[in-house]
Amino acid sequence: MNQDLNRPQQQAVKCIDRPCLVIAGAGSGKTGVITRKIAWLIEHGYRAQQIYAVTFTNKAAREMRQRVSKLLDSKATKGLKISTFHSLGQRILLHEAHRLGYRRGFSIMDSRDVETCLEGLAQRIDQESDFIRQSMVQIGRWKNDCIDPQTATATASDALTQAQARLYLEYQQQLLACNSMDFDDLIMLPLQLFRRYDEVLHRWQERIRYLLVDEYQDTNTSQYELVKALCGIRQKLTVVGDDDQSIYAWRGARPENLQRLQRDFPTLEVVKLEQNYRSTSRILGAANQLIANNQHIYDKKLWSASGAGDLIRVFPCKNSEDEANRIVVDILSKRFQENTPCHQFAILYRSNFQSRSYEKALRDHSIPYQITGGNAFFDRREIKDLMAYLRLLTNPDDDQALLRIINVPRREIGATSIKALATYAGARKRSLDISMRELGLLESINNRARIRIQGFIALIEELRHQAQQDDAMSLCRSLISKLDYADWLGETCTSTRQAEIAMENVMELISWIGNLQKDRDDKSLEAIVSHLSLMSILENNNEKNQQDAVQLMTIHASKGLEFENVYLAGFEEDCLPHHQSQDVDGIEEERRLAYVGITRAVSSLTLSYAKTRQKYGETIQCEASRYLFELPEADLEGAEHTQSKLSESEKHQQGLDTFADLKALLGTSD
Repeated sequence: MNQDLNRPQQQAVKCIDRPCLVIAGAGSGKTGVITRKIAWLIEHGYRAQQIYAVTFTNKAAREMRQRVSKLLDSKATKGLKISTFHSLGQRILLHEAHRLGYRRGFSIMDSRDVETCLEGLAQRIDQESDFIRQSMVQIGRWKNDCIDPQTATATASDALTQAQARLYLEYQQQLLACNSMDFDDLIMLPLQLFRRYDEVLHRWQERIRYLLVDEYQDTNTSQYELVKALCGIRQKLTVVGDDDQSIYAWRGARPENLQRLQRDFPTLEVVKLEQNYRSTSRILGAANQLIANNQHIYDKKLWSASGAGDLIRVFPCKNSEDEANRIVVDILSKRFQENTPCHQFAILYRSNFQSRSYEKALRDHSIPYQITGGNAFFDRREIKDLMAYLRLLTNPDDDQALLRIINVPRREIGATSIKALATYAGARKRSLDISMRELGLLESINNRARIRIQGFIALIEELRHQAQQDDAMSLCRSLISKLDYADWLGETCTSTRQAEIAMENVMELISWIGNLQKDRDDKSLEAIVSHLSLMSILENNNEKNQQDAVQLMTIHASKGLEFENVYLAGFEEDCLPHHQSQDVDGIEEERRLAYVGITRAVSSLTLSYAKTRQKYGETIQCEASRYLFELPEADLEGAEHTQSKLSESEKHQQGLDTFADLKALLGTSD
């Protein structure tokens, strides 16, 4: 079964008599090692129900289960538990939470529920919304670090932290009173149980005879303590991780947990997986040279038998629009030259907001794309609002559109009035738009609600009349003005900058509508709304039904994935490394993030940066990322510090040749 594993992989699989740490470099086959080890354990005396494997995402857990099922029959794997950390915590609490005062059927609150709960508690002590958001983050940190409310109160060093600790105490009391827990409680509360009740700890240590942990570098303090408690004196444990891919400090990850293992598990065996099965030697050489600038707990050097591969290309660009267009034209060129499917291209960036320029360039060139993580363009609240207005103007039967915007901006048409409208429309079997104009409905609601609904009707009628006179772009501008939509965003967004970004998205949609008017034979509002709606559906297809599409995502979201062609965009100072991560620890984590981005590429890697960007309405000068200068110069193509080797005439001719090649591919001529 293990004959196709290399020697270090076999060593990791067969080490079951003492704790094992597997340092698994990018693309080194770590998932295969974990699943083969589960099979090895079952073949060597462990029952499946004694084995528990934990990771960080449902997707990773699902993949592990699928791989194990291919190695062993269903009878052999019956009772095997593969899940996320939080699912393990939930399983423990379902059996034991009554000891902490919880009743059966406790609820688990999401982040919005948590915020609402804290808002209610903070009102008693007259605190503002900024305090609530800061407190949510701080309470999460305390829980991730195993700090209970009493300890937080005792160690608070300033007035703000003291106020947050008091809120933390009230919050936990409120959760217990409501028989509720939040996400972080699913790790912290099992630990509290284990520390208070020896019999509970011993029972779970007996149930879990062997524990495997994936992505170990991403564990926080609470997760580490949970692992240590469950392993107990038996110390039957395998953890797989890579300190060079630790990129989640902002959510509590502690890469130093790798170091703590040697202290807490003295017989620990360390196995390094350094052979990479994904990338070319040139890409790995760049990754190795970059990450060598960080301090290391365990040294390793990735290598590949795949050959040197192509040079790493660097695109210095005039501005963000030039960067996006250059990347998209390059994708077009590769598609024509090599017949490469769209899904083999990935554009990676540091922050979600950066996707906008790439989305626009891809749309302009009619290239399908999919965003992973963050909101796709048509998923953004402000775009959904404007599209709902346009849909209702062209289709009075679109009830979902009406329900979305009946209180956008706020008109104080209450839930009772909306329910009365829905009931009336259902009974009459008519649309909400038609029903809200009928006397039967208006007589059934109070005068205040009637006036507000009639005001909404008047606005829609005015806009429909205007739609018959004006072009779509003018109508949209008028709509935004009539709604005072910019003010509404200012009132409802969490920050001034978020409101500005949302308004920029609205103006981009309006500009796009203007371009459609120029390019389409049918310039009617109905035709344009239909086109935009189709684009929205294509953009939001789920993974199962997804068309062949270019992948857009943050570098964080790309971890664990691979793509034939990777464009690492915005490779510049204050972007990567991020301007808020310029201290020593931050620079090292940002370097690890760049390392993760580089090692997603299989055969082609392109780094791009803009020399100027628009920020807060001003043009700012940008510099290439310091990490670019830490890469091996001999393996870079197009970087300005290497392009100096070419004369100006050679550079000019190089540009003309590229342009001529692309024109020939597209079948155009002078």
